[in-house]
Order: sequence, then structure tokens, then C-alpha cells
Amino acid sequence: MTKISRKEFLKAGSLAVASTLLTRFDSFAKPSKPIGLQLYTLRNELGKDVEGTIRKAAEIGYKEVELFGYGNGKFFGKTPKEFAALLKELGLNAPSGHYMTGNTMPNAQGTLTNGWEKAVEDAATIGQKYMVCAFLFPDERKTLDQYKQHIDLFNKAAETCKKSGIQFAYHNHDFEFQPIDGQVPYDLILKGTDPKLVKMELDLYWAAFAGKDPVELFKKDPGRYPLWHIKDMEKSAERAFAEVGTGSIDFQRLFNAQKTAGLKHFFVEQDVAKKNPPLQAIEISFNNLSKLKV
Repeated sequence: MTKISRKEFLKAGSLAVASTLLTRFDSFAKPSKPIGLQLYTLRNELGKDVEGTIRKAAEIGYKEVELFGYGNGKFFGKTPKEFAALLKELGLNAPSGHYMTGNTMPNAQGTLTNGWEKAVEDAATIGQKYMVCAFLFPDERKTLDQYKQHIDLFNKAAETCKKSGIQFAYHNHDFEFQPIDGQVPYDLILKGTDPKLVKMELDLYWAAFAGKDPVELFKKDPGRYPLWHIKDMEKSAERAFAEVGTGSIDFQRLFNAQKTAGLKHFFVEQDVAKKNPPLQAIEISFNNLSKLKV
């Protein structure tokens, strides 16, 4: 064995300790999952400058984006290949996108009821792993029979997604938790859809707004919640939208239950930025999320 001096030994030991400390610090400093953004938060800015707006989100530190507004074979006016190139240039992934049923807009292309096969094909082109039904308009959710029709539609749409290696999911608001004729529509969706074909994107704000505990939902249907929407709730009677970390929702408690939920991706969303401009709002949310163990 080669002999080393006491000085060399101490120096090597110090470097090893420093390396270990840095590694540990780094593991806590960086989120274990990329922080994503639902681009709907920046809808007004995107209407003026698509590339510049998405670039600003990337500069804040977001690594993933969830899309909305797909139609007529384009994402924000760009073909799937053009948009995929933009994402690559900015170092972003788009693992998920929002879509509508099309029931109230029969002429729209790229909905669950019109041009869905092409929508799935285009989603696959830009690398999406999830396609999410984003919202049901008031005229679509008046009766239990309507929800039962949606359940059939979701299962059918999910089968098409599966053929392209894409997972279908449903995104909630608060109305799904309001009983109709003694039954809760959200429970109907969970029970009526194939749990392998149809996952849930839980909007944590809207679940809390409806008086539901997301952790209890995770425990009831473990593994069924791979996507989350992260938005905070003002500590006020209005309970308005707020930047993450400035409101009443204990996000660390929810992230502590992510294995039960089956979490894969989460996206910051703030439907309305009341106190700060949207770009500033998403930066506040990003910085506060970065402090959590996610």
C-alpha cells in the first residue's frame, strides 16, 4: 500500500465530507419532480406573444408545461412539429394537455367528440403522455344521465388514447362534488370509468373549495391521481385564487401523500391573478414550491 502523509489524509477526508454535504444539500434544494405550469394561467400573454411568454416561464425555472386550446391540428397556432421544436429549444416538456368534450361546440375540431383521433396523433407527436378532459359546461352537467353519457365518452376516448400510449384523465372543479338526486357526480365518474383507462387530475384548490380532503381521496382510490393542479386559496371569506404558499392550503401535507396518490406530474395554475400580474404570480408560486419537499 502507498503511504500518505497525515496532511494528505486530512485533505482527502475534508473533500469527502464536503462532497457528501453538497450532495445532501443538493438533494433537498432541488424538487424531486420537475415543477410544471398549466399555460392557461398565461392565456392573455400567450394571445400576444406565444414564444416570448413560454420562454419567460422557462426562464423562471419551469421544466414542464400543460397545454390548452388545441384545435384544428395546431397548438397556439403552430403545427405539432413546430411546437415540439419550440419546446425542445426552451428545454421544456409537455407531458399533458387539456381538451373539451365538444358537446357544446359541435363544429370545433380536436375535441372528444370531433376529430379525437387526430388530436391523439398530434399529442403523441409533441410527446404528451396525458390527455385530460378539462371542463364540463353548465349545460353538460345538469343531470345524472348526462354524467353517465360522459362516463361512456371518457372510456371510449381513453381507449383511443391507449392505442398511442397516452393516458386519459379527468380534471375536476367543485361542481362534481355537489350531489344531484342524492348522488355525487365525482363518485360516479370514479366508479363508472375503467381505473386503468381513466385517471384523475385533481385540482387541489377546487377539491378544498368543495370541502374535500385530497388525502382522503387518495386513500380511497390509491394510484388514480397521477396529475395535480397546484393553486392556493386566499385566507378570506371569498377564498379566491392565490399564489402557492401565500394562502391556506398545506401543500407539504399533500405532497407527503404523493405515493398514495400515484403522482407523476403537477402543474401550477392560477385561474385569476388578482394581486400580481400572471408572470409575477407564477414566479412567486415557483419559488415557494421550490422550498417544499416534492
